[in-house]
Amino acid sequence: MDSLGLISLPSSFLSPIQTRPPSFETTKLYHPSNLRPISPLSSICWNKEKFKLYSTLSSTVSAEPSDPSAPEAVAETETGREEEEFDWFSNWYPLASVCDLDKRVPHAKRVMGLDVVVWWDRNEGKWQVFDDSCPHRLAPLSEGRIDQWGRLQCVYHGWCFNGAGDCKLIPQAPPDGPPVHTFKKACAAVYPSFEQNDIVWFWPSTAPQHKDIHLKIKPPYIQELDDPSFSKSMGTRDIAYGYEVLIENLMDPSHVPYAHLGLMRVSSANSRTKVDREGGRPLEINVQKLDKNGFFAKQEWGYSKFISPCVFYAFPSLGPNQGNGSLSSAGMEEQPTNLAKRRMLLIFICVPVSPGKSRLIWSFPRNFGVWMDRIIPRWIFHIGQNLILDSDLYLLHLEEHKINDIGPSNWQKACFVPTKADALVVAYRKWLRKYSGGQVNWGTKFSGALPPTPPKEQLLDRYWSHVVNCSSCSVAIKGLKVLEVALQVFSIASIGIVAAIKEGALSYTARSTMVSMAVICFVVSRWLSHFIYKNFYFHDYNHGFK
Repeated sequence: MDSLGLISLPSSFLSPIQTRPPSFETTKLYHPSNLRPISPLSSICWNKEKFKLYSTLSSTVSAEPSDPSAPEAVAETETGREEEEFDWFSNWYPLASVCDLDKRVPHAKRVMGLDVVVWWDRNEGKWQVFDDSCPHRLAPLSEGRIDQWGRLQCVYHGWCFNGAGDCKLIPQAPPDGPPVHTFKKACAAVYPSFEQNDIVWFWPSTAPQHKDIHLKIKPPYIQELDDPSFSKSMGTRDIAYGYEVLIENLMDPSHVPYAHLGLMRVSSANSRTKVDREGGRPLEINVQKLDKNGFFAKQEWGYSKFISPCVFYAFPSLGPNQGNGSLSSAGMEEQPTNLAKRRMLLIFICVPVSPGKSRLIWSFPRNFGVWMDRIIPRWIFHIGQNLILDSDLYLLHLEEHKINDIGPSNWQKACFVPTKADALVVAYRKWLRKYSGGQVNWGTKFSGALPPTPPKEQLLDRYWSHVVNCSSCSVAIKGLKVLEVALQVFSIASIGIVAAIKEGALSYTARSTMVSMAVICFVVSRWLSHFIYKNFYFHDYNHGFK
């Protein structure tokens, strides 16, 4: 199992890859010890005005004197001045993967405290994102419907809107009266939206100057998600703790053998010394180039990158040929000649929903073993992935409340992080403190208080946090429930038939077979009922018995 604890692969599956030719829009990664280029597992592109090329590495900067516990693993560009504050409302945010959106109905989503509705505009052929509020009486448009002309209709009074937010119909307005539906106040508020990598993104501002923001700035692009030779199954989960805790947990490989004990196999090698039965050991993690746009890190098992504010992805070091390329005159990597073709990524897109609430969209694209995704239903993979999320959800929820009690700005004083195993977490908290005062800026939407801790069954609920939002799992649970009922009906009917038939009308063997089948069907139906509840509703995870 890799150190992020989400997928385990034999080392023979991992090898360097061929990337596309260098360009000024492509970030290239370099070996932090000797500046020799390495072949990244992915080429991820950003708008050139928003992101800088990582063509050189800055020198390592030791931890701040006020924080003796922090590992000397974070390097950053020295500008000689305080950099500008991170603007949380001037970035793209993901709403949902396209595969989980039904074009027939509108969908309610919350991001950065904003309630929005996502709906398919068949007239424009794109996903539209509106403020989830009808201008008439503020009823939620997400509870509406798509009418026969492809417009979004509010089901409270029937007002209809086109993809531009223009009101096209007010049923209560007399036809011979003034055209009140053309008034500006009758329009729905529209957010800029953009579909990329099979994900619908939105820009959290309805200001007119941001209408065509996608022409200037685009979300981070991950080319493997658009490569037909890669599997790209996605999953999503609403999580009952905040964005800050979610993203730092994904950056923490050393928690895997403990918090997820029994769920994942921890990778091992003869050169690695385990200090306990779970497989814990020192980890070498070094972070470079920390700035407002995120940071890049080298780990002993590979590389990872945080692209602010939402994207964290990781990929392993692949094979002995890594780093055999040479630098071009432009400082970019020239392609090594001997590159194997198998590659994969671990992609996590972390969405700030509201204080104490977050959303995770994940994907693990790979160009080998693709047949598994074609024959194995997506919901089968989601069962295991949800169990992993559940296994540390409760303790992270409680941890977040403790951090909130001491104050997010005091995180580095309250937490003792003396080893390089925590370097990514320290780097993220440093980024958050330096560019956003230690916490998400929600504007005037929230006071910062966390919601109270609900019962554990509600905290670990899978149905409302995942199943209803997953096209695969929602279909699976319906089919399994139908099968459960069918088995029970067959069981009862078989016993009834045996009881109704007169003695001697059926042979002893036939009667015994029917009774046995009835019992088996009943037992299977009860097992299926337990399976459905445990995997689609609630599964407790007791660390003490592992």
